[in-house]
Amino acid sequence: MPPIKVAVLPGDGIGPEIMEASLPVIAKAAAGAKLALDFQHGLVGGAAYDATGHPLPPATLKLCDSAAAIYFGSVGGPKYDKIPDPNLRPERGALLPLRKRYTLYANVRPAIVYKGLEKRSAIKESIVTGMDLLVIRELVGGAYFGKKALTKSHAYDVIDYDAKQIDRVLDFAFKAALGRQKRLTLVHKANVLLTSVLWKQRWDVIRKKYPKVAVDDCYVDAFTMYLISRPASFDVMVTENMMGDILTDEAAQVTGSIGLIPSASLGAKKTKWGTFGLYEPSHGSAPDIAGKGIANPLATILSGAMMLRYSFGAEKAAVKVEAAVRKVLAQGLRTRDLAGPKDKALSTHAMGQAVLKAL
Repeated sequence: MPPIKVAVLPGDGIGPEIMEASLPVIAKAAAGAKLALDFQHGLVGGAAYDATGHPLPPATLKLCDSAAAIYFGSVGGPKYDKIPDPNLRPERGALLPLRKRYTLYANVRPAIVYKGLEKRSAIKESIVTGMDLLVIRELVGGAYFGKKALTKSHAYDVIDYDAKQIDRVLDFAFKAALGRQKRLTLVHKANVLLTSVLWKQRWDVIRKKYPKVAVDDCYVDAFTMYLISRPASFDVMVTENMMGDILTDEAAQVTGSIGLIPSASLGAKKTKWGTFGLYEPSHGSAPDIAGKGIANPLATILSGAMMLRYSFGAEKAAVKVEAAVRKVLAQGLRTRDLAGPKDKALSTHAMGQAVLKAL
């Protein structure tokens, strides 16, 4: 089988460092599954803007169009917040267009409290122990993609959804729940927002197709409290774009570090190997620690495991990568964000090598 092209977009800040630490792990796991991955690098975000004047240049789009998956680092930083045209700022000019171009409508983020890291959470150990949540966030609708305007005295962002957008992500979430504990929670605000009323209506239709899945629904303001008071009681949750953006970061903090949270953004596009997707850690570019070699690469490595699973159908290889991460954490190995007062913190490179050895 010829090598499978993967578009590698390290981006800004700590992006190049965490990507460099992760690629050998994913390459080794893929090789074990008899898959040869051809990692081809491209510019994105602020790095692309500096080099070409645009955060998502034509050459990068051409690379992504021809790839079987996109492996993404991070973009943005204070330097680029000053770009006059907001559409040329890294997040808005690179990430959102990529999601829209490939209709990556389902963002999948696991939030797990790993054994041995319970004390790293800001929440009581007895509450967070056993948390293993999968968040499904609709990614190409809502306020981020609706009509918007800004003047000196007035602004608006329209939350816009149709039944097709809602149905496809609900179907995705129900299928994900079938592969886990068969429990699914819809998070919404149907007592105030008409878009949430439509979500609730479509929920009542779609759930009839999945009688084996136990369901409940919850207002978003209540769910933010439950995620802190009883996070281990949830299995899979699904919600709209902006609510999902907020809740996934809250879930990450409950686990103890956003440096452990991977993500996959998936859509309807298929390749001969699996589902085309964009895989990235949930954290940002962390420009304050960029270049210091102390960033946590585990979220990026775990995102690579999701790429093996969804885009290449290599489930066993994905499980092996996840097991390797669990092993190094169980051994007490930590990067600075996870290290306690008595722990020796590993560098970004050293943590990547530790996972590679465990694999």
